[in-house]
Amino acid sequence: MTIPIPSGARVWLATGRTDMRKGFDGLALLVQETLNRDPHGGHLFVFRGRRGNLIKVLWHDGQGMCLFSKRLEHGRFIWPSPADGTVAITPAQLGYLLEGIDWRLPQRTWRPEAAG
Repeated sequence: MTIPIPSGARVWLATGRTDMRKGFDGLALLVQETLNRDPHGGHLFVFRGRRGNLIKVLWHDGQGMCLFSKRLEHGRFIWPSPADGTVAITPAQLGYLLEGIDWRLPQRTWRPEAAG
């Protein structure tokens, strides 16, 4: 899943669990009241459900609200604890998260020893 993240946009994780029955309005209200952010500001807000295998991404693209969702068939999305508060990640870390990779410490599979 690729989301066209504009330059300057931040990615915010809503720590803890979110009721995944919520749609555009319910998630936008959470952004506003719980995260103390503007849901129409062009930033991405990511929510995870109770089981951990479903996430939703809320984003206002300047024309309207977009809601993306992804469910992993196996495993769970790596998520910060509620004690971490609001967590900002980079767009690259969001890419890892969406692939089910631990975005906190991605591992390179190979590193060159020397040129030539």
